[in-house]
Amino acid sequence: MKLFNTMTGEKAELVPIEEGHVKMYACGPTVYNFFHIGNARCFVVFDMLRRYLQYRGYKVTFAQNFTDVDDKIIKKANEEGISSNEVAEKYIKEYFTDAEGLGIEKATIHPRATENIDGIIEIVSILIEKGYAYESNGDVYFQPKKFKEYGKLSHMPIDELEAGARIDVSEQKRDPLDFALWKSAKPGEPYWESPWGNGRPGWHIECSAMVRKYLGQPIDIHCGGKDLAFPHHENEIAQSEAACGCTFANFWLHNGFISVDNEKMSKSLGNFFTVRDVAEKYGYDVIRYFLLSAHYRKPVNYSAEVLASSSSALERIHNCEESLEFYIKNASGGELDESVKAMADGRREQFITAMDDDLNTADGISAVFELVKDANTLINGKSSASKESAQYVYSVLTELTRLLGINKKAKDDDDGAILAKIAERAQAKKDKNYALADSIRNELLSQGIVLEDTPNGTKYKKI
Repeated sequence: MKLFNTMTGEKAELVPIEEGHVKMYACGPTVYNFFHIGNARCFVVFDMLRRYLQYRGYKVTFAQNFTDVDDKIIKKANEEGISSNEVAEKYIKEYFTDAEGLGIEKATIHPRATENIDGIIEIVSILIEKGYAYESNGDVYFQPKKFKEYGKLSHMPIDELEAGARIDVSEQKRDPLDFALWKSAKPGEPYWESPWGNGRPGWHIECSAMVRKYLGQPIDIHCGGKDLAFPHHENEIAQSEAACGCTFANFWLHNGFISVDNEKMSKSLGNFFTVRDVAEKYGYDVIRYFLLSAHYRKPVNYSAEVLASSSSALERIHNCEESLEFYIKNASGGELDESVKAMADGRREQFITAMDDDLNTADGISAVFELVKDANTLINGKSSASKESAQYVYSVLTELTRLLGINKKAKDDDDGAILAKIAERAQAKKDKNYALADSIRNELLSQGIVLEDTPNGTKYKKI
């Protein structure tokens, strides 16, 4: 499998440090609110990467953190009159609700910043000892200019980074580019004891500590949104490699941005949507499909039209699965047709080829739709396919759709009643009571249920 490495600017073969075992880390949410559609892209994409690596036979140890102490969390706590810990606990729970809805599997490890204070203090102490960091009135700062390779991820010289970055100018700092590893405690804020006084960790250092503790260095893959490449990931690299004297991560993967109706998503423009709000209107499965329907590195545009199109595409997949299930249930036996097997195997290989090329889910999904087309031709053609042939196509289709996180369409509570009506209609036709049969068809049609009589029985769909 080849992946595009932001560090090198090109694709390269993934060769794990430990044979057969991939260690990967993704930056998780700062838990002060429901996560939005932009966050969701990162979470879904790298869930897909993990799923696919496992599908290809790798053992994957995947860590995704929670930032559970931060200025935004403290502000939210003050607004709601509760503790920062209560805010974090509330929104960690809400994260898992939305993540489960999106089909995101839990990481191997979900570490929290507040659970790793000792490890953070240890790294900060090492950086001070090595001369990369300094203490100033209870704060501790890292000096990027002391790390000769600073800027190697963003591919910019340090003077350009300094000119273009939002830099917090402070009398405490020796240089405007220096960033905080440890922040001294302010009144009303949570704090921990440290060699530099009471305080709390800076944002960047927590990920370095968690990678070091739970995965070790170097790791195979570090990933996150494109917006994290600088300064967050650049700072992670500098402090981690300065502390340990070795490579931090071999591959850096970053997903592209999401725009809304072709405008940048922002709260000020009023086009900022949480996953919870979008899911209430379209469903979680539609959001996941939308986020995987484009290559992860490309920008995507969120709109009502795109979500409606994603919903229709999912419906095509679900309809094909249901048609195959119906066919298999009612078809007669027979041997597996080797040409059918070759067709389905070919679509699987088409899918794998796409996914092996930098996780190209767009082309992978195209392979799935080619298989959907083949399946519909197979079971709706003039020559009857054997049950075994239909079963094989169904097995390959569901293998790929479940890997993508496209699950079987949930049955409504009224499906049993519909099937009972269909059985009643079948008996009426058998009894040559065609008036009753037509009445049942019309009754169901008035409820938005269309019947289709096939050589293998009657199917229905909702419109």
